[in-house]
Amino acid sequence: MIAFVGSVFSSYYHWARGRSGIADPENHVCINLALYTPGKKRWTMTERGRQQMRRDAQHFQVGPSSLRWTGDSLVIDIDERSVPLPFRVKGQMRLHADRFFNYQVPIDAAGRHRWGPLAPSARITVDFPSPGIRWSGHAYLDSNEGDEPIETPFHEWDWSRALLKDGSTAVSYDVRDRLAPGSSDSVYGHSESSRLITARFLPNGSVEPFDLGPRQPLHKGLWGVGRSIRSDPRAPPARLTQTLEDTPFYMRSVVEQQLLGEQVQAMHETLFLPRVRSPIVRLMLPWRMPRITF
Repeated sequence: MIAFVGSVFSSYYHWARGRSGIADPENHVCINLALYTPGKKRWTMTERGRQQMRRDAQHFQVGPSSLRWTGDSLVIDIDERSVPLPFRVKGQMRLHADRFFNYQVPIDAAGRHRWGPLAPSARITVDFPSPGIRWSGHAYLDSNEGDEPIETPFHEWDWSRALLKDGSTAVSYDVRDRLAPGSSDSVYGHSESSRLITARFLPNGSVEPFDLGPRQPLHKGLWGVGRSIRSDPRAPPARLTQTLEDTPFYMRSVVEQQLLGEQVQAMHETLFLPRVRSPIVRLMLPWRMPRITF
């Protein structure tokens, strides 16, 4: 689940910025939800305007869906229609964490894009009468913010996070900046500069960096997007076990790998920004991300 103020992948937000590069982010808000179970996948990402948005320090509402902070839990109520088939998606998630982190780092060279986990090792209960999904387990909550479009500084990144046996969570950002002007940005993995961010969030509230080995390529998706991951130095190759999302510019996967001496199951994502800048992809996105203006 992702809550957007200024939906970073929105074609409508991109077109509203136009030549001036300026648009009201609160006029482009949405709550993205993806539910995965065998035989049942539901995706919602309906964008709405300022008139359907309300927010304060404890509450964020977009149309019929909302997030609210109760003092000890984050409660998320969803009432949407999935796309492309308009099935109803209605239910609630409740996230609780014993410890929250005040941690934030820049992920670009200029410091205009920042990332910080709020509750990297949390617990969640999920109850969706429609489509009939109920479970509880581990959860992860973080925050991203930016002062410019996400496609401006970045070429691509690979991100992953995994829960370790001691209850800590290990996260890595493997970022490649956008190519220098005049260079081809169609060659996977070639960029002007790159940075690797690693952070292990421990139950006692401390944060530690950790070492990773060289980048290992994983299988490309159906749209030709390359993805890669780093594991422990000299570790056996990681194994791709499941692809959850395969789009022209974004992939979400489950990967088994060795991390900090443990065999773990990692949630992994790849974001390939040249495709986000593509006019053809901009025209395709409204089919997956519709907008309601009333």
